[in-house]
Amino acid sequence: MLTEFGKILIFIIFAAIFVIITLFVAKIISPNRPTHEKLKIYECGENPEGSPWIKFNIRFYVVALIFLIFDVEVVLLFPWALIYKDYGIYGFLSGIIFLLLLILGMAYEWRKGDLEWARPQPKPPILDELLKNKNQV
Repeated sequence: MLTEFGKILIFIIFAAIFVIITLFVAKIISPNRPTHEKLKIYECGENPEGSPWIKFNIRFYVVALIFLIFDVEVVLLFPWALIYKDYGIYGFLSGIIFLLLLILGMAYEWRKGDLEWARPQPKPPILDELLKNKNQV
């Protein structure tokens, strides 16, 4: 007699076998006729220009992550807006605290400069300037 965990184990084994067999059959019956055009990098119908191995600016990823974080947090505000009256002052204050944390996070990102696309380049100190300043003191 199988326990509930045994039934789950058998289900997982059958699922794994099904996936392996399906991939194997697909590999066997699928046509494999690569051409030069099929092996090109696809850029939304445009002909690619230059090497595909270029370095992207890290700001793309930073802006995308900031957008995702704040987007998910704003989505969490909709359920709160629908039911905060049911919880009275506690529900209202918890939402206000959440909004204050969002504003604080946005202010931090703004102050840090991650929301600005063109940052000013830092000017490295020059040894001659440092020696002049040291002699003047």
